[in-house]
Formats: sequence, C-alpha cells, structure tokens
Amino acid sequence: MPLLLKNCRILVNDKVYSKNILVKKDKISKITNKEPKADGIIDVNNNFVLPGLIDVHVHMREPGLTHKEDFLTGSMAAAKGGITTILDMPNTIPPTTTVAALEEKRKLASKSVVNYGFNFGATLNNLSDIKKAKNIASVKLYMDATTGAMKVEDFDSITDIFRASKLTIIHAEDMNVKAAIDILIKNKIKNKLHVAHVSSAKELQYAKQNSIKKQVSVEVTPNHLFMNEKYIQTLGAFAEMKPRLKTEHDQKALWDGIKNGEVDIIATDHAPHLREEKEQANYPFGVPGLETMLPLLLDAFNQNNITLQKIMQLCCENPAKIFKIKNKGFLKEGYDADLVIADLDKRQAVRNEDLLTKCRWSPFDGKILKGWPVMTIVNGNVVYDNGQINDVKAKEVQYGR
Repeated sequence: MPLLLKNCRILVNDKVYSKNILVKKDKISKITNKEPKADGIIDVNNNFVLPGLIDVHVHMREPGLTHKEDFLTGSMAAAKGGITTILDMPNTIPPTTTVAALEEKRKLASKSVVNYGFNFGATLNNLSDIKKAKNIASVKLYMDATTGAMKVEDFDSITDIFRASKLTIIHAEDMNVKAAIDILIKNKIKNKLHVAHVSSAKELQYAKQNSIKKQVSVEVTPNHLFMNEKYIQTLGAFAEMKPRLKTEHDQKALWDGIKNGEVDIIATDHAPHLREEKEQANYPFGVPGLETMLPLLLDAFNQNNITLQKIMQLCCENPAKIFKIKNKGFLKEGYDADLVIADLDKRQAVRNEDLLTKCRWSPFDGKILKGWPVMTIVNGNVVYDNGQINDVKAKEVQYGR
C-alpha cells in the first residue's frame, strides 16, 4: 500500500527543503510539495529524513558464534541505529571461504529485518571459490591477526587474491597498508582496494598518498573517531578492539581525513562479545557499534564537527558507490525506500539496558548524545519506530558489477 511521509526536511546539495515523500511498494515514488493520496500517512513533524545508512563492516557472528549475536538480533540493532543495509564479514565458524559456506550463510541471514550482503573470505588456497562466488560485496583479506584464524602473509598469494577480486577489503595495520598498496602498484593490478578501519595518521597517509590513491578507499570507525587510547585506561577490555585505539594525534588525523576528503566511508566494525567474555583475563577483541554510530555522528553534527551532507556521503552514498550496491544510498525518486527519520534535537544517554544487540553493552554507555534516529524504514516497511521493532524480513542486496 502507498505510504506518505509528510512534513519531511531533506538535504539536497547542503540545502534544506521541506517535502513530502510518497513510497509505493518498496520504492521512493515521489518527492513533492503536494500531498498525494496514500493508504498510510506518517507525519514526520519536520524531522530530517536521510537515506538509510549502509554499514559495510559488521560481524553478525552467525554461524558458529550465535551466543554473541545472530542475524535477527544484529539486524534489530541495526534498524534501531538507522542502518538499513549491512555487509557481513566472513570470520565466522565455519568461515565464509567456500561457496557452500556462503550459501549456508545466505539461508541464515534470511531472518534479518534490514537488507544484507556478504563479504567473502580469502585464504591461501581458495582462489577457485573466490572466482565462483556469486553476488558478493567484496573479498576480505586479513593481513593481520584478529578474531578467527584467517591471516594471509604470503605476498604471492595476496597478489593472486587482488587479481581475482574486483574489490578487496583488507584488514591491514601499520606497514601492511603500505605493503598491500605496493603489491598493487608493482603488479599493475587495476582492481580496487578498500582499507578497513584505518586507525592512525600513518595508515591514512599510506592509503591516500600514493600514485593509485583513486583505486584505494578508506574506512574509519566511530570507535577510532570518538575514542583514543586513554579510554583503555578507564574501560579496560571494553575498549579493546583490532586495530587498537590510538593516540589523540591519530584521532585528530582521522577527523582531518574526513574534512579533507581522504576518508571515504564510516562503518561500525560491529564486533560483539558477551560481557562475561570481556571480563576474562584472556578476553576477545572487538566492541559493538550498530546502535551508536548515527547518534554519535548526529551529536558531532550538533557540535559543528561534521555536516549532515558529509554524514550522508560517508554512511550512505559512498558505501553504495564503492560497493556498487544497486538502488540504495540516495534519497531520490526510483531508489529503494530505505529511510531513517532523525530527530536532531533529541537528547538522550546511551544505556546498556536499552540496546538490542545480544551482548547488551556499549563502550559509550552513559554518554549523552544529541540527535537520534526515531524511525527506520526498510524497503518501504516501518521496521523501527521509537523503540519498537516490527519483524518484517528484508532481502539480500544486489550489485552493479
């Protein structure tokens, strides 16, 4: 049935307009000054309507680690955070490194209430599976250690992976960022490289100050933007992740990278672990982030540290462009009706007890933020509405490559 969102504020080329948005089936049908007829009407009350956020870096922990998270709980957390599309990472049990494992994960993900896609994992010997894998967002290559034993160190194998994959995401820290780019340059490989969770000034410099910088996209996380190594002193294991938090100088470099255009994407690296796991002496690395990314960024907007246009660019438009996700990332007629309504004046604390992620904790617990998502629409369906989740199943995204 047609749905009308009326009294919306939208942003076009940094200018604010008051419009009504008509949704038919799962598409944005009209953005208009008129008030077309619809079966359902939602008064947005002059709040901002943004494209639903696309998070290209999440760990839904399914299969194999579902005590931490699964596609239902993780997608509910995403919807609450204004995220309408998630791209899952391959370091599950078993890892998503074979076509069979990918197909099994597809079945498991069908419970998701937000749209979903998959990053396929690279190993020393799965080139044939990489070439056979259908409808994947990218190939993920681990050049440094993290959750799951998927590290690849052999440069010849890495070269073959880069050649086989049109877009490779690398988990690379420090000098390994430079090493990956050097491999592309030396072997004249034209495929794209996406550097996940850049955390330091040095990594950003390696990624963007080279002869092929247009081939290379850079992702940063809210963790590294809104925390630094001092947080480890107070939060301990609850502020420990891979890559680890860095200095205030590095934190500032990432913000400078946002302002000067060197940073292309903000993604959560949502990596949940249970509280009791984090309290162990041999604790795992990683923190959740789906429900706090947009509130943190909207609070930064309210403090004049980032513009709304830049938030849309880094969290909606660029993810859709870089990963070639069809029909998403933009508030335009004919695009999928993936939308988030944000109340920029709503002031509220992050509270562990309010979280929908299965781990039920956040390193930002207690932090008061101004600006929160209040409604999330996925494929034309209201999935999140002021604290309530509607269990409407979403679908797998498609790519234009």
